Amino acid sequence: MTQRSIVWPLALGSAILCLCTGQIAWPQTINGAGATFPAPIYKKWFETYHQLNPEVTINYQAVGSGAGIALYKQGTVFFGATDAAMTDADLSSTQPTIHVPTVAGAVVLSYNVHGVGGGLKLAGDVIADIYEKKITIWNDPRIRRDNSGVNLPATPIFVVHRADSSGTSFIFTSYLSAVSPSWKSGPGTGKSVNWPTGVGGNGNPGVASFIGHQPGAIGYIELAYALQNRLGYASVKNRSGAFVEPSIASVTAAADAAAGRMKSDVRISIVDLTGKSTYPISGFTYLLVPKNARDKAQLRALVAFIKWAMGPGQAEAAGLNYAPLPKSVVAINERAIGTVK
Repeated sequence: MTQRSIVWPLALGSAILCLCTGQIAWPQTINGAGATFPAPIYKKWFETYHQLNPEVTINYQAVGSGAGIALYKQGTVFFGATDAAMTDADLSSTQPTIHVPTVAGAVVLSYNVHGVGGGLKLAGDVIADIYEKKITIWNDPRIRRDNSGVNLPATPIFVVHRADSSGTSFIFTSYLSAVSPSWKSGPGTGKSVNWPTGVGGNGNPGVASFIGHQPGAIGYIELAYALQNRLGYASVKNRSGAFVEPSIASVTAAADAAAGRMKSDVRISIVDLTGKSTYPISGFTYLLVPKNARDKAQLRALVAFIKWAMGPGQAEAAGLNYAPLPKSVVAINERAIGTVK
């Protein structure tokens, strides 16, 4: 499995003088692993935080949500990261853990179709039938129906999905189950499903690479990866009947629509919500944080980082095409972090 690492080495044998307080701070190295969906913003956050706090080094392996949960439960890493929240069964089989939503993002349908630039329009039932191998060619009448004036070629559709256990897949298949009874009763929702067609790529980078190099390809990736790789992506028809382009504003609309439900449990889905400006394949991504870890120094350092991420860090989200958290969700996170011992 391809892994992406974010590592800043630091000599562990020496203390560091904190210029802001004048106190001696002992170096802390915190290891985490999980989702590729938020890896660009996490890379930025960890770099910036290390510059502000040289005594804290955060190493992150972007291995996918499923692997991140597994490594966290095994105790191989101090914190996990996932786009698919842990289930009650997962939580009962590991140390006491809180979920901290960090940002929201869009899962986009990227494509590589000769002569078709950006702005393709896709309805949910069409997307589901492409992934169920019921629509197999780009100039299918149901695709042409919503794309008047677009010169769609008679090119076979090359479907790409995730090969690894993936929170991005969980968000995407949650959406397909919401818009397609056939998908819901068939492959269903999960970090890994029995895909009816297509080839698998490891992580968002692997899927993006397949799309970029394979004519006729379509695949689902986080918006930042589509932009980084200069891939076209579709506007998707939402529950209100509007074709909405994935953007910070349209993901924020989805996050705002769901914020009220997060008071009781932050582990919620924000796919296929109502609202004309809401992008329908949106999701939160979470850090998995131990409530009472043995290494109190690492836990204090991780909590301090999260408090920073909920404040100044949120200002960096939009620059990488993630939606900052609504203030109401930041407040929920702050209360949750207050329970960490």
